[in-house]
Amino acid sequence: MEIKKKKERMTRARKLIAKLKQMFPSAGMTLRHRTNWELLVAVILSAQCTDKRVNMVTKKLFRKYKKFDDYLLANPSEFEKDIHSTGFYKNKTKNILVAAKVIHKKFKRKIPKTMEEILSIPGVGRKTASVVLGNAYGIVEGIAVDTHVRRLAIKFDLTDKRDPKHIERDLMEIIPRHEWFRFTYLAIEYGREICPGRRHECKSHPLSKIYLLAASRFPRAK
Repeated sequence: MEIKKKKERMTRARKLIAKLKQMFPSAGMTLRHRTNWELLVAVILSAQCTDKRVNMVTKKLFRKYKKFDDYLLANPSEFEKDIHSTGFYKNKTKNILVAAKVIHKKFKRKIPKTMEEILSIPGVGRKTASVVLGNAYGIVEGIAVDTHVRRLAIKFDLTDKRDPKHIERDLMEIIPRHEWFRFTYLAIEYGREICPGRRHECKSHPLSKIYLLAASRFPRAK
């Protein structure tokens, strides 16, 4: 990223974050969980699914599978039925149940505290890892790039990339480290409450007013 563009994006990101903080002072994790393991389960289930739906599913799921050992003994076919409404239930079942076995054998039944270790768990990518590390331990090693973060970053010219991994790298260069964790939740709230993924007019949206170029270049959310 060239120096001039980086400075412009740093300034823009700072203004956008300041406005988002005013709009959503309580932005944060909405997935319900009691333990770090349940947090990981909920985050895996949230892929391509709303937090509202996940919370509906885990309300019953966490009553049925109360202990970590219950996941080690779970029947895959039955588990698929338990999480069916979250979508991609076969892959999610495989990832969750295999993750339980890996955590049991490799990490002594505890969610690891480093990015490298947590990424070694099957089905755990950087987004999931960042969310779990940040919420479980307050450890921030990256920025979780979900669909809302991706759209906001592209829309307001905070990146030239389209791939989440590359978008994360660009964002980490222009956003102060102490804002990395919260930025994800601010972007999510903005996407949910103000600028959803479906096509719509967004010239009058709060962040579009800050970044007028966005309103002219992207008259409709993408």
